[in-house]
Amino acid sequence: MNEILHRLKRPLLYLMGPAYVVAGVLHFVVPELYVQIVPPVFPAALVLVYLSGLAEIAVGVGLLIPRTRQRAAWATVALLVAIFPANVYMATHGVVIEGLSGGGDPSDLVRWGRLPLQGVLILWALWYTQPPSRTESR
Repeated sequence: MNEILHRLKRPLLYLMGPAYVVAGVLHFVVPELYVQIVPPVFPAALVLVYLSGLAEIAVGVGLLIPRTRQRAAWATVALLVAIFPANVYMATHGVVIEGLSGGGDPSDLVRWGRLPLQGVLILWALWYTQPPSRTESR
């Protein structure tokens, strides 16, 4: 099992980095979708959406650069913790995302499923906080 994970580490990195870049760009393309899940206790929802979009783009690019990978992985963990309240708000308040193609009312399974998914994403990012082994750096 450890060998399989070792072999998947690099390909999964090249999935993870671009995924964050795409997610970050979407914050600028359709910010109104993201504004709806910012908990109302936070001020300036649109500014927070843009800042989180910039952060996602930055960590995504940073993960792809070996010299910045470890710091970008830690920044990814911090970002995922920072955006967790939006996922909690979405789950606990039954947020319906207006303007989402295909319908903006995710099921309870999707709303609540995002919470443990954040944990998986954090563990995935933590995987890249370790210095690369000799075989990985080749």
